[in-house]
Amino acid sequence: MVFSVRTFNNINQIGLKELGNGFQVDGDLKDNPDAYIIRSENLHKADFPENLKAIARAGAGTNNIPIDAATAKGIVVFNTPGANANAVKEAVIASVLLAARDYISANRWVNSLSGDDVPKQVEAGKKQFAGTEIAGKTLGVIGLGAIGARIANDARRLGMNVLGYDPYVSIEAAWNISSHVKRVNDLKEIFENSDYITVHVPLTEDTKDTFNADSFSLMKKGTVVINFARGELVDNEALFDAIETGVVRRYFTDFGSEELLNKEGITVFPHVGGSTAEAELNCAIMAGQTIRRFMETGEITNSVNFPNMHQALTAPYRITLINKNVPNIVARLSTAVSDLDINIDNILNRSRGEYAYTILDLDETDKGKIDELVANFEASDNIVRVRLIKGKSKSAK
Repeated sequence: MVFSVRTFNNINQIGLKELGNGFQVDGDLKDNPDAYIIRSENLHKADFPENLKAIARAGAGTNNIPIDAATAKGIVVFNTPGANANAVKEAVIASVLLAARDYISANRWVNSLSGDDVPKQVEAGKKQFAGTEIAGKTLGVIGLGAIGARIANDARRLGMNVLGYDPYVSIEAAWNISSHVKRVNDLKEIFENSDYITVHVPLTEDTKDTFNADSFSLMKKGTVVINFARGELVDNEALFDAIETGVVRRYFTDFGSEELLNKEGITVFPHVGGSTAEAELNCAIMAGQTIRRFMETGEITNSVNFPNMHQALTAPYRITLINKNVPNIVARLSTAVSDLDINIDNILNRSRGEYAYTILDLDETDKGKIDELVANFEASDNIVRVRLIKGKSKSAK
């Protein structure tokens, strides 16, 4: 079976090779594909094709994807966490250094000079760009995931004191964080004690405007704020007031908007924090591997709307179901299988919110029975999507 994939935003071709020969990329079936692989394409006003089963975002953020709408249609949405983490880390560390030494303004000033006495002018005017060192200063890191943990560790290596805040940090991430990074349990400690603050959390209703008038009021004068996560994490009007009063000395962000441009104390980059050649390749590779595994086996890795689901496929047939998270659903599925005198080899069911994902491996080689079971599932009001996947270990009729 050949699966069709449509790509958006110039996905790295080397990474797409991870899909293998069983996939047709941007071919004749791209108008009704099995999967999308995207980067920045905004899908909020898009109509999803009926056949679409998966969307992989070659990056961590998924704000350009209507997650709830995709879930309701039985579309699994994936991202690639950590694939561009090193690129963003380096961009944030560079911003810390640029804030400390203001090389951007220094370069602009030098290039404004003219005349035979430029060296003399340089020596006379360089004091205004003396700057400070970052060693011994305190960096507050909000969010200790793949990016935040790397920043915290490298800032420590550069001689900074590091405070980290993340009430939801995973066990895996925690193991990778230096013991010298001081974990705090209240954001106030970050705001009150940091010379530099960088934020690395997703945009949600709870995190929107994390930086607001109240949080700025807790900061000491001259704080540097760095935002390579999402623009909406900062209340811009409150930010402007904080800059005017000197509470915020510099604001670096990777998310441009008209109101931020050409303002004293604000440096805006064109959303290139994760846009290195290496990061784009890593994201494409991970997206390709994720889509291939899901389409060929039904297993889920790095989904933002369904749980991770891993189960070795050893039965003749596998049926995957996206179903409403209603009581006794597993018992109902099992009854439907037994009614056709089919033996269940293995079953895995996990939920997230209003929906659940089920992997049902069947020890049955009669394709007629399997097709009847699939039809019964498709007729159920509680089942959103049904997929049939043929196993490889046994021959089926």
